[in-house]
Amino acid sequence: MTRTLTLGPHAPVDLSAFGRDPWWLVLAKAVAVFAFLVLTVLAAILIERKVMARMQHRYGPNRVGPFGILQSLADGIKLALKEGITPAGVDKPVYLLAPIIATIPAFMAFAVIPFGPEVSVFGTRTPLQLTDLPVAVLYILAITSIGVYGIVLAGWSSGSTYPLLGGLRSTAQVISYEVAMGLSFAAVFLYAGTMATSGIVAAQNGTWYVFLLLPSFAVYVVSMVGETNRAPFDLPEAEGELVGGFHTEYSSLKFAMFMLAEYVNMTTVSALATTLFLGGWHAPWPLNMWDGANSGWWPVIWFVGKVWCFLFGFIWLRTTLPRLRYDQFMRFGWQLLIPTALVWVLVAGAVQAWALAGHDASVLAPAVSLVFTLAVLAILVLRHRRQTEPEPRPDPETFSLPFDPLAGGFPVPPMPGQYLPEPARRALPSEAHAKEASHG
Repeated sequence: MTRTLTLGPHAPVDLSAFGRDPWWLVLAKAVAVFAFLVLTVLAAILIERKVMARMQHRYGPNRVGPFGILQSLADGIKLALKEGITPAGVDKPVYLLAPIIATIPAFMAFAVIPFGPEVSVFGTRTPLQLTDLPVAVLYILAITSIGVYGIVLAGWSSGSTYPLLGGLRSTAQVISYEVAMGLSFAAVFLYAGTMATSGIVAAQNGTWYVFLLLPSFAVYVVSMVGETNRAPFDLPEAEGELVGGFHTEYSSLKFAMFMLAEYVNMTTVSALATTLFLGGWHAPWPLNMWDGANSGWWPVIWFVGKVWCFLFGFIWLRTTLPRLRYDQFMRFGWQLLIPTALVWVLVAGAVQAWALAGHDASVLAPAVSLVFTLAVLAILVLRHRRQTEPEPRPDPETFSLPFDPLAGGFPVPPMPGQYLPEPARRALPSEAHAKEASHG
């Protein structure tokens, strides 16, 4: 049976169940995690193409295998068999190492993700988790940060302008959005009293943190999309500006490794969101009313289902939203997400202090979370209306000319918000005179 979550002092998290598995069970867990991630990537690519096709009123892959289900496997084999072209001007050791650096951390981060409770495997009791640490969430944050080195090194070693710009963009994005992501974690640590992923899941046995920490959840969801360089935040590989961004000069298996790293990172951040905010492997309501819902192997189904809800969100965003301008994206992170996360950490800390003083915060915590979220949304709406209102037109007689309208010998149109004084407008040559001057 579930219990109601109460805020206040927390007992130390017991991690004694980890580190006692025999070697064959540790190996089996590692292979199972690797297989789960690879199969999830193959399924995600196929489902993404089919869902996007349906949303855009067209057919998705439907030729390779029944209903096209083998299309991802065929694409993987094709990439592996294609000729790998290495441009002449690259820094070859770094160029070859970059895809490996981007891929390995994506798999390593899943080592501390809990899939379920303790189960019996061939008579051995073991948690459905490879391992856990007292600072497991910080381990995930550190490991995923290493992956950006692969992107930066790929852009720098390619010896080309567009990959270099894509690598620099990715660096700026990670610096910006990991600050907001880390601040969203802080509120979870305050409420759970631990940084161990198994302890955070256990603390949500009753009320999920998405209800108590809704602003943190919203900040994390936006940050995880920016962290994984997915649309509408796919600026490091914007094909309209940078051809292909950091992986422009990559082909064959090296390009496939970057693609694999992207989808594994999507799975990792989705699993982390499930662990921190959606109760981890705990069954959702009303399934949690069943006594056996959170025991045995059933929790694996609930966990995978929650992860796929986030993966569907990635697909939905890519299909519906246009790509942001880079300055808009960075301004959104530094001027909105980070200040919001900072203020919310202070508010969440005050609510937790109230609970530690012996008061009942079971109603106060979700109420404060909802009010804070609505306040931020109201500020966003007011700010958007203020930015979209037309600026008052200045008096032409008193407005000073901020630029030379005849710079370069031909009329220069004013920029938005700039207006020419009336005498200057009369002084400009007419369109006919401008055409004669250009033909003359």
